Amino acid sequence: MIRTKEILSTVRMLQEENLDVRTVTMGINIIDCAGPDMDAVCEAVYAKICRKAANLVRVCDEMTTRYGIPVVNKRLAISPASQLLGGHDANDALALAMALDRAAADVKVDLLGGFTALVHKGMTPAERTMIEALPIVLRDTKRVCASINIGTTKAGMNVDAILLVGKTILQIAHATADTQGFGAAKLVVFANIPEDNPFMAGAYLGAGEPETVINVGVSGPGVVKRAVDRLLEVNPGATLDEIAEEVKHTAFRVTRTGELIGREVAERLSVPFGVVDLSLAPTPRVGDSIGEIYQSMGIRNLGAPGTTAAVALLNDAVKKGGAFASSAVGGLSGAFIPVMEDHALAYAVEHGTLTLEKLEAMTAVCSVGLDMILLPGDTPAATICGMIMDEAAIGITNRKTTAVRLIPVPGKKLGDRVDFGGLFGSGTITQVTCPLGGADFVNRGGHVPAPIHSLTN
Repeated sequence: MIRTKEILSTVRMLQEENLDVRTVTMGINIIDCAGPDMDAVCEAVYAKICRKAANLVRVCDEMTTRYGIPVVNKRLAISPASQLLGGHDANDALALAMALDRAAADVKVDLLGGFTALVHKGMTPAERTMIEALPIVLRDTKRVCASINIGTTKAGMNVDAILLVGKTILQIAHATADTQGFGAAKLVVFANIPEDNPFMAGAYLGAGEPETVINVGVSGPGVVKRAVDRLLEVNPGATLDEIAEEVKHTAFRVTRTGELIGREVAERLSVPFGVVDLSLAPTPRVGDSIGEIYQSMGIRNLGAPGTTAAVALLNDAVKKGGAFASSAVGGLSGAFIPVMEDHALAYAVEHGTLTLEKLEAMTAVCSVGLDMILLPGDTPAATICGMIMDEAAIGITNRKTTAVRLIPVPGKKLGDRVDFGGLFGSGTITQVTCPLGGADFVNRGGHVPAPIHSLTN
C-alpha cells in the first residue's frame, strides 16, 4: 500500500533536483475497429481515441499543479496497427496513419506509438503492407511512431523480416531527406519487445493488456547523478557497492513518486493502472544525462575500460530500487543510452572515445540497445541488417530486450554533425569499424533458431 504522506515527503525532497514524470502513456486497444472498409475503420479509430483520451492531457496537467512535478509528455500507445490492415494496401495504411495522427493532435498528446508489426516468427500480408508503407507513413505524419519486433528468445530471429526492415530504414531516411532522415528516428526495431513500454518510439499496447490502461515512465538521471555526487562529497572514497546502494535508494523514491502520479491519473480517468517504468531516459540538457552518471562514478572518458561495468551497475541498481518500491514495475526500467539524446554520450562519440563496438557491448547490460545512432547516408542495407541481427542476438541469447534506432542521414558522411533539435538532440555521424564483409551471411535470410535455453517447459 502506498502511503501518500511518505511520497509527498519524497516529492518535497526531490523538487529541487528537477524530478519529472517523463511520460504518462494511455494504451488503447483498437482491434474492434477492424473492417473491410478503410474509411469506416479510420472513422472508428479516430472516434475511439478521441473518446478514450479526451481528458488525458487535462488530468496530467492537474497532477502537475497538485504535486509540483511536471508531466513532460502525454502519449498514446495503441494495439498493433498491422492488425487492422488485413486485406488492405499501402494507401490504406497511410490513411490509417493519418487518422491516428489527426486523433493524437486533437487530444493534444505529443506522440502516438503502435504502428507496430510483430514478425518474430513469421510475417502476414498485413504486416508486410505496414512495413512497406512506413516510408510514406513516417514522412507524412508528425506524431505517429512505429516499431517492429523481429525476434524473441522463444521464437528465434526472423532474418527474412530483417532484410525487409533494413531496406525500409534506408527508404524512410530518403523519404524524409528534407529533415535529414528524421523519419528513421521514429522507428525502433526490437527483439523481445515489451508489451507495456510507455516510452517512444517503441510503445504499443500488447495482446495481454486491458482495453485501456495508464502506464507511467519516470526518468530521473539528474536526480540519480546528484545523489551520487552528494555521496562522493561526503565520502570521496565510496566503494562501488556503496554507490549502487545510493542509486537503489534514489530509484526507490523516484518510483514511488511516479506510481502516485500514475495511479491518480488512472483513477481520475476511470482507467486501470498498468506499470511504472523507471528508465533513466536522458534529454540533451546538461544535468539530465546518463553519461554524466558514469562520469560521476569515475569513468572520466566514456568508452574507457570499465564503462560496460558501470552501465551494468547502474542498470541493476535502478531495477532493484524500482522493484522494491512497487509491485507494478514494468516496461524496460533501466538505463537507456540514446546517443543523440544524451550530450555526454554524443560528445564521447564525436571525440572517438565511444565507438559503436563499445556501445554494442554496453547494450548487453543496459535496458535497450543501439539507440539514436547516426549513420552515413550511403550505408548499405546489409550493414544495417547486420547491426540489427547483432543486437537481436544479444537480446535473444540473454533473455532481455534489445533494439536499434538507426538513422542513415542522406548526403552525410562520417564525422558530419546533425541536429534534430528538442528532445531528439544532436550528434555526429559514426559507423562501425568494419562496415563491409557480412553481406553474404546476412543475405542468406531464413531464420536463426531459438537458443536451447528457450526450452523452459
